[in-house]
Amino acid sequence: MKKAIYVLLAVLLTASLISWNWSKTQHSTVKKADVMECLNMETQQAYQKEAGTPAFAAMHPTPLVVIPENLLGKMIPFDAADGKKANAYFIAAKKKSNKFLIIIQEWWGLNDNVKMESDKYYTDLGDVNVIAVDMYDGKVAATPDSAMKLMRGADMGRMTAIIQGAIKYAGSNASIYSVGWCFGGMWSLQTAILAGPQAKGTVMYYGRPETNMDKIKSIQCDIIGFFGNLDQSPSPAMVNDFEKNMKEAGKNLSVNRYEAGHGFANPSNPTYNAAAKADAYTKAIAFLKAH
Repeated sequence: MKKAIYVLLAVLLTASLISWNWSKTQHSTVKKADVMECLNMETQQAYQKEAGTPAFAAMHPTPLVVIPENLLGKMIPFDAADGKKANAYFIAAKKKSNKFLIIIQEWWGLNDNVKMESDKYYTDLGDVNVIAVDMYDGKVAATPDSAMKLMRGADMGRMTAIIQGAIKYAGSNASIYSVGWCFGGMWSLQTAILAGPQAKGTVMYYGRPETNMDKIKSIQCDIIGFFGNLDQSPSPAMVNDFEKNMKEAGKNLSVNRYEAGHGFANPSNPTYNAAAKADAYTKAIAFLKAH
């Protein structure tokens, strides 16, 4: 009897050791939501990787210092989707309006140039609330090196939460429009995706196009884009692929190309192309008014 008990204890001990060793070699289950989130951020992460390189920084000369006079808006706080506070340069419509234009900065940050451009869009559009979101949470770069460091340390999840918060701040009945340049051009398109049926029109200046066909198919508004044939971020080939993908998905995309390089629409850019900017701006205003 005693021998049988010893044998039983030995069996139980062996089984326990085997079970413990097996559990140590197992990995936790990967959640489907985590996989989808990774895929959904692929375009933003690709941009972040590129924008953290010296080659990308070389396409961005140090911006000229601009001194704004009598800015129309003011900085306001709002709740981002991650539960933290975010900030934006805000100009309220003169009369109550459910139209909101979300403006997204270049990779420099929410600087005075973006605020001046926001004032210009507000003045020329009329019946619209303008909210220029601060994607860097108060940080602004003045040189390519500092912008590159900001981009390397950027949290794309946080930036998504800021855009989602701006959409929520506008309200569930708001019509959402967006415009952005470079980094902001990419996020302008992402805003259209995040806003779903609330999105009514999107303007993107030389921003990285979306490549995920599921996300492209989810777009529910017209898009107008302005790109430079001398640009390499995005390159003409990337723009061609974007046109092809949008057409395949049955989406409306108007592409305008100029014999200009990256950042051609920024007046504080030393390589600013005034003629291309004027034409693009006229078309952007007409597009937004039509929508």
